[in-house]
Amino acid sequence: MARRGNFSGGMPGGMSNIMKQAQRIQRQMEEKQEELQNTEFTAEAGGGVVSVTMNGKREILKFHISKEAVDPEDVETLEDLVSAAVSACLKKIEEEGASAMDSITGGVNAGIGGFPF
Repeated sequence: MARRGNFSGGMPGGMSNIMKQAQRIQRQMEEKQEELQNTEFTAEAGGGVVSVTMNGKREILKFHISKEAVDPEDVETLEDLVSAAVSACLKKIEEEGASAMDSITGGVNAGIGGFPF
């Protein structure tokens, strides 16, 4: 009669090994998340007339607008430059987070989720 309840399936180390690997990946993800949150990302727009620096928590740390970008008759262009710089910086943060996740999981992200930033 076949034994029931044996879920090892012949895997070396069984569930214990899987749990250790999951804990290791979780620890690595937490470490990388903390590292990324403290990393500064800078992006520019308009050839550098507008620049923004943010951290991995998406907090703006520095913002620079050159005097030549300020034209009271053309506020829309300045708004576009600010938007472009912030969007570019957020994209850098997102890409770095995705790259970090890939390095931890070997590119297999299914079911693991991403960083919350």
